[in-house]
Amino acid sequence: MKFINYLETIAGVSIYPLVSLIMFFVFFAAVAFYVIKADKKYIDRAKNIPLELPNPSQD
Repeated sequence: MKFINYLETIAGVSIYPLVSLIMFFVFFAAVAFYVIKADKKYIDRAKNIPLELPNPSQD
């Protein structure tokens, strides 16, 4: 028996793809909104973190 046959026997299984699509879209939209509205100074500071030398006197 194929896996699809097991899914067909579950009542209401057709709602799960729609729910997962909505969750993905909401998450994607929230991340896109955060990136657009983020402070540009914070973005510039964060993108240079890997390039900075460690400075123990700076806290």
